[in-house]
Amino acid sequence: MPTYGHTHGSQPTLSEVHSSVTTSQVSIWRRMFAFAGPAYLVSVGYMDPGNWATDLEGGARFGYKLLWVLVMSNLMAILLQTLSARLGIVSRRDLAQACREMYPRTVCHMLWVLCEIAIAACDLAEVIGAAIGLHLLFGIPVLAGVLITAADTLLILWFTKFGIRLIEGVILTLIAIIGGCFFIQIWLAKPNFFEVATGLIPRIDGASLYAAIGILGATVMPHNLYLHGALVQTRRVDETTEAKRIACRYNLIDTVVALNGALFINAAILIMAATVFFSRSIVVTQIDQAHLLLAPLLGTGVASVSFAIALLCAGQSSTLTGTMAGQVVMEGFLNFRMRPWLRRFITRMAAVIPAAITVYVSGEVGTYKLLILSQIILSLQLPFAVIPLINFTSDRKRMGDFVNAGWVRILAWAVAIVIVSLNVWLLVDAFSNWIAMAGAYRIPVSIALYTLSFALLLLLAWVTLEPVLPGWLKRYRYKPSGMLAPEYEAVEVRKYAKILVTLDHSDIDREAIGHAAAMARQDGAKLFLLHVEEGITSVVYGEQASTSEVRAGESYMNRIASAVRSQGIDVEEIVIHGERPRQAIVKCARELQPDLLIMGAHGHKGFEDFIFGTTINAVRHDVDIPVLIVR
Repeated sequence: MPTYGHTHGSQPTLSEVHSSVTTSQVSIWRRMFAFAGPAYLVSVGYMDPGNWATDLEGGARFGYKLLWVLVMSNLMAILLQTLSARLGIVSRRDLAQACREMYPRTVCHMLWVLCEIAIAACDLAEVIGAAIGLHLLFGIPVLAGVLITAADTLLILWFTKFGIRLIEGVILTLIAIIGGCFFIQIWLAKPNFFEVATGLIPRIDGASLYAAIGILGATVMPHNLYLHGALVQTRRVDETTEAKRIACRYNLIDTVVALNGALFINAAILIMAATVFFSRSIVVTQIDQAHLLLAPLLGTGVASVSFAIALLCAGQSSTLTGTMAGQVVMEGFLNFRMRPWLRRFITRMAAVIPAAITVYVSGEVGTYKLLILSQIILSLQLPFAVIPLINFTSDRKRMGDFVNAGWVRILAWAVAIVIVSLNVWLLVDAFSNWIAMAGAYRIPVSIALYTLSFALLLLLAWVTLEPVLPGWLKRYRYKPSGMLAPEYEAVEVRKYAKILVTLDHSDIDREAIGHAAAMARQDGAKLFLLHVEEGITSVVYGEQASTSEVRAGESYMNRIASAVRSQGIDVEEIVIHGERPRQAIVKCARELQPDLLIMGAHGHKGFEDFIFGTTINAVRHDVDIPVLIVR
């Protein structure tokens, strides 16, 4: 049974699927298949609708000029996701858990807030993309489509109960559909591949900076760095050095194949936009505009239909990994588990509300701008995930023989410097524009922006310099929240003097009495057998009620009590008339003050809970004694 709320000890993230896939196959191909999967779930975030917006923007405005940004971003992603997977395999910690071990509580909370903002921004792109896909395929208004996507929580929960391998299979199918759709579009567009190759030459200017950073933010997804380290732990790997080395090798293959597949799809979008729109000097400001123009420009409606299908698949596939990333981040940073449906509902509402407001106020042009902005937010959050990841995987105490080699550190820090530099460039440019447009509010806007910048720079400085901070400074930090379970010098053994057992005249009573009698015999405890008569006669007449049903209940209780007494156990019978079971049990427990309450569970689920009620859940929240649930 999963535990929600604050948890103790080192319970793994995504515990319901942790180490659920065996990797002990002898055949190389079977073993490769066993390890394949985590990177495909991660790669979905690299081809979500937010990527579409930035790739269409870059291709339609600048032709093939930004193709090199996609390739560079993909190489960065392969390096960083490999480090994330290695952290998870070797240390058995994802990035969020490692942060919780190392950083002060305040720093962890700030990093968590930033990551939640990034996940909401990503989810925003998924909501808008799926809504536009529904609009293009079925004519559903975008605003209605946004609201429909709020209900995909049920779809997510339905998939997750079947295990990680089914989820990976569904995601791989959707990726294959997306890839097939864009293969068709590239084939129809017939680009000049010599001109395409010129896009691999690095070049950038002020005009293309915003689009380039949007592509970077959409390609290297910050929350995927947290998710990958948790997903690789779904594979069962021995604790030996050789087993971990093999796991790292196969996960590298998985990462390279999956992310290069994502590169193909992103490059196909940009090349298609450059070939079809840039060459005709058409500026695309909306995703559905691209859909409408594809059919007349390419001479067939297949292009438009395949575009819409791919967009809908992209939105639905990336929403699943967004949910899992949110769970990993919350559990990792805060050591707090929330019910998956509630976690998904909160995340989705954070995306649906601004999307719905934007569609209502600004129309579809506003949604396109919102998509671009969401990717900029993702890019701004990147340094706060990348730099801790590099520090942790470069720490020999944590990684042992798997610590980053010198050349890996140089490459990783070069990637971090590029990311930070581009973001600083973007911030200076964006803040200057916002201050210029503030008018009479220029001073307060300036104060707010520069205060935010200063706070973010301090946070970035801490996570960057933490490994080399002097000891005197570390003494004044907050105590790290940690991962280890508390240590006990001795364990106090509980003894039960009074045990309350609830009976409902069903087969489960036998199990409840059996467990209660075993405990009572060991500790010399007294059993209190409780039954609630809730028939209409008992409601009206209370203890004066005397029907065949009431008399049968009394006889049933007497037989159980006699059987228990024959085992040398003291028993007292309690019958309460005319009250609801929940109130009666809670009232009896508070008056009697037993050491333990034992209740039988029938295993009702779903609609049966609605019919028969959920007494156990209601009771256990209202009593302050241990509750043993027997099934």
